[in-house]
Amino acid sequence: MKSGIFITFEGIDGSGKSTQAKALASSLKKNGIDNILTREPGGSSGAEIIRKLLVEGDPSKWSPETEMLLFTAARRDHLEKTIEPGLREGKIVISDRYVDSTRVYQGVTRGDLRQTVDKLHNLMISKEPDLTFIIDMDPQEALYRGLARDSGEDRFEDFGLEFQLKLRNGFLDLKNSFTERCHIIDGSKTSQQISLEIFNIVNNILND
Repeated sequence: MKSGIFITFEGIDGSGKSTQAKALASSLKKNGIDNILTREPGGSSGAEIIRKLLVEGDPSKWSPETEMLLFTAARRDHLEKTIEPGLREGKIVISDRYVDSTRVYQGVTRGDLRQTVDKLHNLMISKEPDLTFIIDMDPQEALYRGLARDSGEDRFEDFGLEFQLKLRNGFLDLKNSFTERCHIIDGSKTSQQISLEIFNIVNNILND
């Protein structure tokens, strides 16, 4: 059985990726497989401080360039304090968002910065996931879900439906760039169906 695997969940706001990340962590634990469930921005003490700056407040308070730098700073702390230690211990690390979100949010939908995002990532992070699940669903429904949560962390939802449509296209395009690790999951299925599909994919990889 393989160990020390880095799995990420991506998708537009309200797509259900956080629910599925938690479900996978729970299923693995029930099957005796040690794992760490984490998130971005956040996942470490320093990164959680930066998270508040990014997900709360006026949608226009940061430029795409500033967002990109803040996300990268948070990711570096997350990598050092949580991701790499977990992988060195042979654990499965499951992250709700990672660099693919920055590639889409800041690199595609907030400006033509994709190449800059990749250059900064290669310079400061240089760590790609082993496996990525992209939960795909209707942007209008996802936006309704995201705003209905009323979490106070709705800065990106406040950009509106057009922004969510661009996000969806950006996430689907990731499959073309990272064919091997990216799996597109139909988010219109029931939560249980999605969880089972994801677990089966992971289980097959672990036992390959």
